[in-house]
Amino acid sequence: MKCRKCNQNAVINMREHKLALCKEHFLTWIPEQTQRSIETYQMFTVEDRILVAVSGGKDSLALWEILNQLGYAADGLYIDLGIESDGGYSSRSRQFAQAFANQRGLALQTVDVRQREGASIQKAAQIARRGSEKTCSVCGLTKRHIMNQTAREGAYDVIVTGHNLDDEAAVLFGNTLNWLSGYLLRQEPVLPATETGFARKAKPLCRLYEREIAAYAFLKEIEYIHDECPYAKGANSIFYKETLNSMETARPGIKLAFYLSFLKAKREGMFASRTNAAREFHICPTCGQPTLNMDECAYCRLWNQVRTVIEEPPRKP
Repeated sequence: MKCRKCNQNAVINMREHKLALCKEHFLTWIPEQTQRSIETYQMFTVEDRILVAVSGGKDSLALWEILNQLGYAADGLYIDLGIESDGGYSSRSRQFAQAFANQRGLALQTVDVRQREGASIQKAAQIARRGSEKTCSVCGLTKRHIMNQTAREGAYDVIVTGHNLDDEAAVLFGNTLNWLSGYLLRQEPVLPATETGFARKAKPLCRLYEREIAAYAFLKEIEYIHDECPYAKGANSIFYKETLNSMETARPGIKLAFYLSFLKAKREGMFASRTNAAREFHICPTCGQPTLNMDECAYCRLWNQVRTVIEEPPRKP
């Protein structure tokens, strides 16, 4: 198969776009498509300070590489969750993220949850299960809080994540199947900053397939952790991705059409508009971040509970 642009041998055939490209043109096409999304959804500009949430995986590291190539001022943030099952998942992820930054002379901040809060995510989830919490919900709450706090304290204009089209389509599919209107209303390529203290968030890879990002990382020789988080096994999102992949095989481009049609429907007013203004936020007295609770935010309540249990003196036999 030949490259559509130069007639050289193609390294990838993207049936969803009816486009085959050689290595040179594919490595140019990916940043171009990313820049197109940045401009289309007005995510940020070259004057903005950007904080990239990196996991050590292909998507976030490829995004950091692309932003650096496009000339954006982007620093990285790695959150070490202390997940040491499956051969030390967090330790290995951290090594890949740090090696990537070192090789390119980029700045990477690391927040170690165990050092910061006194326990790993697994331990926190075990304790919090008294309140029916699961590991993934504890993880998500913790990452969101740390990302927002780091962005505020570091005066960053926007937090960007490596969510690709497969991620966004799977989330959309699950939310639509269950008609989770609140999540549907909040699913956007970019969420603006709020006066209450939430930082702006953006997903520059939202229109690129996971396969395309994987090919880009391979051709750019980006070294990354290939393992999935051990707690992702059996997750609904995996089932939704597999279902959409089957549909994509039969109808190339269906995931992109599904996602873009949803965004168009939102712009045309199909969904009732609700904003954070209708929700009364307060300032957490412990960490200073916005919360709907009248007292401490969910993050501080969770980790205060965890620390209380950890610091309890052992019971006498």
